[in-house]
Amino acid sequence: MVNKIDSNKARLKRHVRVRNKVNGTAERPRLSVFRSAKNIYAQIIDDKAGVTLVSASSLEKSFTEKGSDKAAARAIGKLVAERAVEKGITAVVFDRSGYLYHGRIKELAEGAREGGLNF
Repeated sequence: MVNKIDSNKARLKRHVRVRNKVNGTAERPRLSVFRSAKNIYAQIIDDKAGVTLVSASSLEKSFTEKGSDKAAARAIGKLVAERAVEKGITAVVFDRSGYLYHGRIKELAEGAREGGLNF
């Protein structure tokens, strides 16, 4: 019998492990990333208050690029960073949600740094 590894289950285990260490505060909220096969989502969260401060995704009507490539991820990173800077947020904690730090996740992080966020 072949045992196939459920990659999403492994990612969720990594996510729990990361979330035990990464926490967002009012001074330094958490930049959380979710990646699906077709789209990418990012939100800045204050975990103490339990509120989402800023969000951006490739599903927004103003977003015209294809959501499943690196260019779109970088654009979403810049967009969420611009919205955060408008609200006075400059420092965040990056939560990669258990995804490996390469590809679209890395591009989103670099786009957010270009947009003015520090992490």
